[in-house]
Order: sequence, then C-alpha cells, then structure tokens
Amino acid sequence: MELLHSGKVRDVYADGDDLLLVASDRISIYDVALPTPIPDKGRLLTALSLWWFEQLADLVPNHVISATDVPAEFAGRAIRCRRLEMVPVECVARGYLTGGGFTEYQRTGAVSGVELPRGLVEASILPEPIFTPSTKAPKGEHDEPITYAQVVDKLGAETAERLRQITLDVYRRGAEIAADRGILVADTKIELGWAPDGSLVLADELLTSDSSRFWPAESYQPGRAQFSYDKQYVRDWATGSGWDRQPPAPEVPAEVVEATRARYVDVYEKLTGNRWA
Repeated sequence: MELLHSGKVRDVYADGDDLLLVASDRISIYDVALPTPIPDKGRLLTALSLWWFEQLADLVPNHVISATDVPAEFAGRAIRCRRLEMVPVECVARGYLTGGGFTEYQRTGAVSGVELPRGLVEASILPEPIFTPSTKAPKGEHDEPITYAQVVDKLGAETAERLRQITLDVYRRGAEIAADRGILVADTKIELGWAPDGSLVLADELLTSDSSRFWPAESYQPGRAQFSYDKQYVRDWATGSGWDRQPPAPEVPAEVVEATRARYVDVYEKLTGNRWA
C-alpha cells in the first residue's frame, strides 16, 4: 500500500485500483488537528458512516467497496473505496440556523447568499433546508462560505444544480431517519466525487458527529445554544480556553475527551439502535 494523503483526521492509502480510507482518533476544530485523540472516534465514525451509506443507498450511490477487506491493523476504522475525482466544493445543507451560518445571518440577513426571514434566532428552524456550500481549502487553510452562483461559475449550472439537489436530498432523508430516533440534524456536510461514468457518488464520511450537528429533540429550544452530540463540545472548550485557533493547538483536558467520546457513543447508539461494545 502507498500512503497518498494524511489529513487532519483521515489517512488515504492506494491499494491497487482501490483506496483505503482510514479514520484516526484525531479530532479537528477550526481546521486545526488537536494533539489529543478521542478514544474509539475513528471506529465510531466509520461504523456510523457505513450505517448511513446503507440507509441512503437507494438515494445516491456511494464509494464503499468493503468494510472487511482491509488490513488487520486498520480493522474497524477503514473502508475500501472506489477511486473518484472529488468535487472541489464542500456541500453543506442546513435545516437550522446555528454556528457560522447564524453569525453570517446576524451580519447580512443571509447565509451563503440565501436570503432568510428577519427575526430568526440561534437554532431557529429554517422555512426549508438550504444549500450553503463552501470552498475546499488546502491543508492549513480555512474553508470559506461561497454562494450557489459561485458554484455555478466554478462547475457549471448543471453540476451545481445536481450538487444542490443531492445535498438537500441526503439532508432531508437523514433528518427524517434521525427524527424518528429523537435526534435533530441541524446541518451536515457531505463529500461527492465523479465516477468514471460521470455519475456523482457519495464519498468520505456521511452524517457523522464530525460532519454534522446532532441535537436531542427532547431538549430543543430555539434562542439558545443546544446540547450537541458532536464536536461542538470541544469547540466550546477551545473558545473558552483563549486559544487563537492557530496551530499549534493546546492539549485537550481528560474530562473534555471523556465527555466528547460519550457524546459520539450516545448518538451512534441512538441512531443505529446498536450497542457500542
């Protein structure tokens, strides 16, 4: 095998005509990998992605070849995948107003060029889900929001519309499945790539605690920050630590690591119905 790329949280290997996507226990916030791992994170996110790929297989094809035909040292945290030409845009869908979207809305009344009603507050549910793409920045740089018109300029109208439709379809299906299990999907980011036949294929991870914001439906209340089953807990700790969001990042305290792992386990069990061993 040949190591092709070592990212903030994933490593990609070439194995013949296939790729091996290996999820580490590293955690990244504000596009910076933290020095402290979250135990079991790679296995949890791999298992959750595989579950979601299966749930959405009838909606859009995915890159999965096998989760078992992988080297023993990567068992449980690796997926054998098809090679794709990755789309150079981050595809994001939002059903609720929070995070960077809420900050932009407060400043402009819109998110990624999508005008929204006046008077929305933190965690407001949107009239309908919206497509809010961003750049796919090189390592060490930050993704930046872009408008749909910029995606059209970059990739053409037909591809832009297909990206938007797939992203919103994935969000709606995922949000519906999650809601049946007491989980709100505030937003999610997906990765898409072109197969040799020109079709768009889901890749990377899908509806995980790293790529989505998950909230418990039972405690949801607009106008305030929500309890999150994702890495928002680490973001909040980092914000309070005084870190300037530039590398090197500080070590994460043990109690924050433990609480974050518990959130990852909890949402995995709630969504899949499987107990995490």
